[in-house]
Amino acid sequence: MSRQALIVTHAGRALNVVHARRVAAQLSAAGFGLRVLTDEAPDLNIDAQVVRPDEKAAVGAEIVFALGGDGTVLRGAALARPAGAALLGVNLGRVGFLAETEAEHLDETVRRVVEGDYVVDERMTLELTVGRPDGTTAHGWALNEASVEKAMRERMLEVMVSIDGRPLSRWGCDGVVCATPTGSTAYAFSAGGPVVWPDVEAMLVVPISAHALFARPLVTAPTSTIMIEVLAEGVPAVVSCDGQRVVAMPPGSRAVIRRGSDPVRVVRMSPRPFTDRLVAKFGLPVQGWRGDAEAARNERAVGGAG
Repeated sequence: MSRQALIVTHAGRALNVVHARRVAAQLSAAGFGLRVLTDEAPDLNIDAQVVRPDEKAAVGAEIVFALGGDGTVLRGAALARPAGAALLGVNLGRVGFLAETEAEHLDETVRRVVEGDYVVDERMTLELTVGRPDGTTAHGWALNEASVEKAMRERMLEVMVSIDGRPLSRWGCDGVVCATPTGSTAYAFSAGGPVVWPDVEAMLVVPISAHALFARPLVTAPTSTIMIEVLAEGVPAVVSCDGQRVVAMPPGSRAVIRRGSDPVRVVRMSPRPFTDRLVAKFGLPVQGWRGDAEAARNERAVGGAG
């Protein structure tokens, strides 16, 4: 059986279609079997198996090519995760923090995939269970974050946050973000949370606009259980997983968030330090850095003085 690749993109954008067809042509020439999603197939118009965008879409595939911004990469992650396929993000958007490579390196990227010249990292995920007062439950998962937010714009959300079965604090707030290290540069970062290196195993709890004496971002153990209860006398909420999968939380509901049992397998093309990714994606000012040679000289000087 041939190697298989699923191509995911925002087919409503002409440039995305051009890049997706380019990837498809090169993979097909190398003997890959191709798959595209039902809603994207008409615009892409390539010779490929058309599959539904569900948990079976990438079963048996080696790799999922997600060409676009972070939203497209997150859609690709939802398809790759249940199949255990590797996810490769190609940035066609603006920041594209989740993407591994840029459009200008597309030919080289495809060549390396064909040659098997890449490694795969496992990224931690979150799983959540929502229990409602009427006895119904709902489930979800996230690569970046699960955020509990108020459903009524004009009212403050009242929540009780517990960690590992013990109450932490009651917050009047706009919401609470629970994030993975991968998601620390996304919504959690915008809400004031810390940046966490992706090889650190931890979960973040970040309140959004909380009116409370103690309302700082928290970093918990990866084994922790986080519970966010929407108080019965308050307003309804919604919990959003990666901004794509939304679950209703009426007053009195509880969201229990734990480390996910299944990671997302992410393609890495080079051992690029995460610091370099931060600098490049956020355009951080690093002018004046004197480099490793200067650092080594200073280290020797300190060692000699001791």
